Amino acid sequence: ERRERERKLSKEMAEKATKELEKMQLQEKAEEKYKEWLKKKRAEEAEKKKKEKEKEKEREAELQEKKARSEKIFKEWLHNARNKPRPVLNGYGFPRGKSTGLYFCYTNVVT
Repeated sequence: ERRERERKLSKEMAEKATKELEKMQLQEKAEEKYKEWLKKKRAEEAEKKKKEKEKEKEREAELQEKKARSEKIFKEWLHNARNKPRPVLNGYGFPRGKSTGLYFCYTNVVT
């Protein structure tokens, strides 16, 4: 009986030890999978941030290009506006923009 009890006890202890070992192995696997998942997630986040930075740089470049183009067009317009002939305000009958002389008489006549 004593030997049988000892065998049962040793068998139970062995079973407990194997269960503990399996439990530890499962826990290690779970930790390993978690670490892999975390590493993958961080890599995805880094890639996402990198893409966002690239898009931001692209937008900045587009804005700079647009600004340079509009500035160039404005300078061309300004240059052309200086060289355009001005309307004649001091033409016949309108010195300093006011009607005088012969035409002045006709404009003030009430019919």
